[in-house]
Amino acid sequence: MSLQINQTEKPLYIKVNENDNVATIVNSKGLPKGTVFPSGLELTEYIPQGHKVSLRNFEKDDKIIRYGEIIGTASSPISQGTWVKESYVTLPDPPILEKLPLETKVFTPLPPLEGYTFEGYKNTNGSVGTKNILGIATSVQCVAGVLDYAVKKIKTELLPSYPNVEDVVALTHNYGCGVAINAPDAVIPIRTLQNLSTHPNFGGEVLVVGLGCEKLLPERLIPQEDSGNITRLQDQTGFKQMVATIIEMAEEKLIKLNNRTRVTCPLSDLTVGLQCGGSDAFSGVTANPAVGYAADLLVRAGATVLFSEVTEVRDAIHLLTPRTINEEVGQSLINEMKWYDQYLKRGEADRSANPSPGNKKGGLVNVVEKALGSIAKAGTTPIVEVLSSGEKPTKKGLIYAATPASDFVCGTLQLASGMNMHIFTTGRGTPYGLAMAPVLKVSTRSSLTEQWDDLIDLDAGRIAQGEATLEEVGWELFHLIIDIASGHKKTWSDYWGLHNDLCLFNPAPLT
Repeated sequence: MSLQINQTEKPLYIKVNENDNVATIVNSKGLPKGTVFPSGLELTEYIPQGHKVSLRNFEKDDKIIRYGEIIGTASSPISQGTWVKESYVTLPDPPILEKLPLETKVFTPLPPLEGYTFEGYKNTNGSVGTKNILGIATSVQCVAGVLDYAVKKIKTELLPSYPNVEDVVALTHNYGCGVAINAPDAVIPIRTLQNLSTHPNFGGEVLVVGLGCEKLLPERLIPQEDSGNITRLQDQTGFKQMVATIIEMAEEKLIKLNNRTRVTCPLSDLTVGLQCGGSDAFSGVTANPAVGYAADLLVRAGATVLFSEVTEVRDAIHLLTPRTINEEVGQSLINEMKWYDQYLKRGEADRSANPSPGNKKGGLVNVVEKALGSIAKAGTTPIVEVLSSGEKPTKKGLIYAATPASDFVCGTLQLASGMNMHIFTTGRGTPYGLAMAPVLKVSTRSSLTEQWDDLIDLDAGRIAQGEATLEEVGWELFHLIIDIASGHKKTWSDYWGLHNDLCLFNPAPLT
């Protein structure tokens, strides 16, 4: 991607690719009618920040190009200097999956990045944590109220005595009973809960609280040798004993977790999840490309990098299948797109359901433009593996982990895939956070960082202003990831304790 910034003191616009025939307004308050750029372009109307201006005259059905790709066709004539609004852009057909090229891109291997380490918590199974947390899993929603009550008491009465343990996290959810437990798609929520229960940040000391009559048996959530770490509320005499039993079992685990210490680990022990939420037109030109640059650095250092969000990949899939390391991985990527196409079809949903109203206010006209900006997070290295929802990777490198685009569902599924560090880009802003892993938020605009200076961890908007290069921000993010994974710095979401609920993806029927 070649980023061309037409810059004077004022005004500013960004043209991403030399073939683009629209550009994005940079100025935080937008620009008024009559504004003239050094190129000679004159605005025919006011255009807000992040929205597109036509760089030439369009006839009806002319192709509208951004990122060097067609994002739609003109629904009616558009004159040069006009605000290119959503209503002016006809959504193109999605790429035909059966005609996509596989394994066609020739890669020049990037040199290994050596000498970088982080301080993590080594586990006996070889995994590494970035946090030291007591996790308490649940087999059914019925127990959530009792467990939440017990966790509050554990945090206030026990946790201060175990200073090396950072938190106690209840893995509550809306699954477990009233569900078609043997339906084919039930494998997704069950696998997710199994993999969440054994997350590396729990140090292998997880507990499970069950009810006793649920469809999802607690024994299915943890390895057989850990079956002694289960308590069922229906086996207890009253509420007080339920809480006392949970607290007693928790203290046994806290004693062990308190002995965990950080040790120097190679970056190959990091599993970094990438996600965007509250996206805008700058996502694909500042924050996401900077994350993509950092992703390349992480892969060169041996780390595992996950990128996701099917509906925000589907319309740019033709740019990803050539990057798969072999035809098998390429076909797996296509299969995940096909599965989700059918899933949306069953729900009578179409592609116009994405972007969200907030995305559109930030300048994104349709899902094609959003997808082209979203995949910039994936950098340039080969895709070495494709995971179905909630699966754990078997390889190191860049991996596509199929998830819905929903922030909460995507984050939950990436945690199930072993993510121990989360990078979240945002243009519109969100206080999103996860208790199980650090969430490092990167803003697409400097004005958002100024507005939310105690929520945003890194400002990538400087790229649009010409104050920093993409590479400089990418390296800054790379070092910040290491510092946060090592416990040397805290993300703002962890500082404030802003943690969203886990949210399972359950495409199987309820009963």
